[in-house]
Amino acid sequence: MPRKKRKQAQSIDPLLEIMARLRSPDGCPWDREQDHDSIKQCLIEEAYEVVEAIELGDRDMLCDELGDLLLQVVFHSQLASERKDFGFFDVVDRISDKLVRRHPHVFGKSRLSNSDMVLAQWEKIKVGERQRVGKKTRSALDHIPSHLPALMRAEKLLKKAAKAGLHPKKAGDIYKRLKSRNGVLGGRAAASEKLGDLLLHLADMARQLRLEPEQLLRDANKRFERRIRKRERLTGKPA
Repeated sequence: MPRKKRKQAQSIDPLLEIMARLRSPDGCPWDREQDHDSIKQCLIEEAYEVVEAIELGDRDMLCDELGDLLLQVVFHSQLASERKDFGFFDVVDRISDKLVRRHPHVFGKSRLSNSDMVLAQWEKIKVGERQRVGKKTRSALDHIPSHLPALMRAEKLLKKAAKAGLHPKKAGDIYKRLKSRNGVLGGRAAASEKLGDLLLHLADMARQLRLEPEQLLRDANKRFERRIRKRERLTGKPA
């Protein structure tokens, strides 16, 4: 069913009021029982459903799933407001301030000409923000969420280490090794398919050996992280 187009934006207030009502004494028993920890998995699941809608190219589904994701933000904000920690509009103010602060080339006088310069500036600003609140960066691998899926975390660890000059292997070197073992990978599309198949085969090998591939990669991530952190300590290389 096509959605009705609204002529003007509506306030977030009705949604906040609904959430507050669900959490009230005469609200929903299930909603009243929840806390940040009990619904954290819902936040992850809703984010993945948004990704699925994007990949399917389903705009109606994307609208629904973004609403479900927004609900998680509202739910956590309601829980926090009940504890007098912060409220929804504190969340809005924080992200608004952060966006302006991290885009001085848009909201300030400086100008940047390409995305690489923007990303470099973004990282520099993030380091300054951490320093101002007393968060020390001891390693190039700091501030990578520990609960990321293993493969996603592996990519971030490798990227951070390579950027800091702590992981010298280049994609070209890995590419040559894969070509020698698995034949010519070909162009980007062919390489994408073959590497995907290789990952699938590795997962199947783990299954046949009754091993958990996600945990195997988590363990490998930990070993890699220990090696990089040790190298940082030995070389005195700043993060």
